[in-house]
Amino acid sequence: MPQTQLINVCDREADFFELFDEQRKNPCVELLIRAQHDRNINESPFKLFAAIRETRVQSRVSVNVPQQSARPKKSKQKAKAARPGRRAELALRHLAIQLPAPSYYHDKEPVEIQLIHALEENPPQGTKAVEWFLLTTIKIESAKDIEKCLRWYTLRWRIEDWHRVLKSGCKIDDLAHETAERLRRAIGINLVIAWRIMLMTLLGRETPELPAEILFSDVDLRTLHAYAKKKIKPPFVTR
Repeated sequence: MPQTQLINVCDREADFFELFDEQRKNPCVELLIRAQHDRNINESPFKLFAAIRETRVQSRVSVNVPQQSARPKKSKQKAKAARPGRRAELALRHLAIQLPAPSYYHDKEPVEIQLIHALEENPPQGTKAVEWFLLTTIKIESAKDIEKCLRWYTLRWRIEDWHRVLKSGCKIDDLAHETAERLRRAIGINLVIAWRIMLMTLLGRETPELPAEILFSDVDLRTLHAYAKKKIKPPFVTR
């Protein structure tokens, strides 16, 4: 897809040097990753997160923060309290940095990368402020570019919903094909199915009056109608 900009949006587990180094070799896919590591820098204040907090605010945006269900503590996960959805006003900052190679990569040059900081300066009382540090290979030349990257990152929540449909609805974790190639093909088919299910769900919630023909062909509708009639149990008749 030479005319399509591809962006790989990842959470904090993707913050490692090797991924950025690989992107440098294959620049057709950009990276947008939430930073996990507060790296050392050579100048005061000597920490990356503190350095960008000291830069000037370049833009302000409003984003939806989705609700979060409570999660009990697990062996490798912390417990999370429930959080209602809200609208958050974020101040945006930007800093161009050199991402140094780890000490075990003596022959690797630093990676030129952009760091975006998004901070909710006035969160609701009793609520933890939204604060994101985003590392990206996307070229940033203006405040509009910073805002665009932030909007793309917020799509991560929708991607999480899609993963949930893929795993819980399509149950791809239960696939047990004999070869990796068959498994790859089955997952590829289910990727499209999960997207269609998610699209129908979202459209059904926001515009329930849309006709079924928007998403289904005549053959699809006849097949679904026949299947629905087959599943309906006949009424109980007493004699």
